[in-house]
This record gives sequence, structure tokens and C-alpha cells, in this order.
Amino acid sequence: MTVLLVTSSTWPTGEPGAGVLDRALAARGIDARWVCWDDPAVDWSHADLVAVRSPWDYMTRPEEFLAWAAAVDRSGRLLNGADVFAWNLDKVYLTALGDLPVVPTRDAVDLAGLVRAVEEFGTAVVKPRVGAGGAGVLVVDDPADPRLGQEIWDHPELPVARGPWVVQPLVESVRTEGETSVFVLDGRAVAQVDKLPSGDEVRVHEHFGGATRAVPLRREAADLALRACARVGELLGRPLDYGRVDQMRLADGRLVVSELEVTEPGLYLDVLPGNAEAFTDLVAARLADWPSDGPSDGD
Repeated sequence: MTVLLVTSSTWPTGEPGAGVLDRALAARGIDARWVCWDDPAVDWSHADLVAVRSPWDYMTRPEEFLAWAAAVDRSGRLLNGADVFAWNLDKVYLTALGDLPVVPTRDAVDLAGLVRAVEEFGTAVVKPRVGAGGAGVLVVDDPADPRLGQEIWDHPELPVARGPWVVQPLVESVRTEGETSVFVLDGRAVAQVDKLPSGDEVRVHEHFGGATRAVPLRREAADLALRACARVGELLGRPLDYGRVDQMRLADGRLVVSELEVTEPGLYLDVLPGNAEAFTDLVAARLADWPSDGPSDGD
């Protein structure tokens, strides 16, 4: 069985801690290798399974990435699948999760929309609707902030020059409690990390000075993560293979979803090496399905 683990040219050997996943797959007799999603030399049709892992340059070429995923998905071998990716790449999905507890989110397609959202929230976090790794995120507390008309419009990290964006209130607990992430693999909540920003930063990512630590899986966070993944499955018509559910605590004490990472969520293998075994379990289970209902070599 051959598994292609999808990455990008900036991460050619895979996500941080990839070696532990390589070893876990090899120990099960699974032939896996890392390949770049945009490498024209890769023959995707001969893979038994394709797992998107760290193609973190997709935000600069989202349409090209989705076209690639759709082409691979026609063989039926892509975990989660192109329809899931198309839904998840645009953060406006946060406005369509029904009664699931979510950080309040407004869609803004122009400067007027940005101003209205900042007026509503007081102190607001502005994010590009298509983005990753905290790129292009700003904290704004004044609707007249000149950055709303300058820095955001032409931010060098943004995938497109002029929006659109989502706007959320600043959840103050991110500075103290941080953000928590629960990993859901094959319908099971398997692990959790807590992430804290550094200094005055609100972004918890390591490249902005944030720190990540493994913590015991907490029931409250696990239950919310399972509910969130189940809701996505209901919306898209089939269960998710994998997901990471990022969560924050509002001032009223409620734990809410801040983002759903179901395209290319980092597994934090350098912090949670046990996620390698859980992901390998998922891969092995999907590979076992192919003899009965998967595509044959002639398809």
C-alpha cells in the first residue's frame, strides 16, 4: 500500500516532527512518502491513499490548490476530500455552524463592513477569509484606525490584495488561558494542546513567539470538538476523517470554537508524538477499506 503525504516546497520533509509519523507508518508496513502538492512529477493516480498534511503555501494560491484537490479526489483516495477543503478554506464557514458555540464572527467584504464590525465589537480581530498561520491578522479598537484603509488593504501576507475578511471580537482570555486545540481522528478525540501567545501578541503560533504544550485531554474541550466535527459532517453529508478544533473561552465562561482545521491541521507531532500512532490508525483503517469498495488499478 502506498500513501502520499502532501506537503509544500517550503516543508519538503513534512510538518514539524514528521519523522515520528514516518516511523509509525513504516512499522505498520505502510509505504509512505512526502510529496509537494504542486509537483507535476507526482503520479497521484497510483497512490492507494493521499493525506493532506502541510501544504501551507496554499493560501497564496487557493484556487489552484482546490483544483488540484478536486483532480485527486476524483479517484476517491483523498482523506476528507476536496469538498471539505473548499468549505474550510474560507473562514466564513464560521458563520454557518448553526447553534454550535462559536466566537462571534462577521463577514466583511469592504472597508464599510470592516468599520461596522469594529464598531460592534469594540476591540476586534480582523483576519483574511483565506489564510493560515496568523498571516494578515490585525487587532483594531478604533473604527477610524488608518490600518483599516492601508495595512489591511495591501498587506504583503494576504493571498489577495483586497479582502474579503472575517471580523471577531478579541477574546481576552487568549492572553491568560490561551487557545486550546483538540485533535479528532476517525471520530475519536485523541489529544489536546494548549497554546499561549507571547507578550502583547494575540497570535499563538510559534513563529509569532507563541508556546504550545501537551495537556491531558479535557472532557469539556473533547465534547465540543466532537460536536463541531459532527456538525461539519452533517453539513457536508459525510463524516470527517480528521480535524483539529481550536477553542477559546469567552468572558461568560463558555468554551467556543475559534476555528475548525479540517484541511491541513498540523498534528504538533513534536509536542504530541502519540498523534502519529492515532493518524496511522486512521490511515490503516482507510487502506483496509479499499479492497472492498475502493478504486481498482484499472479505474
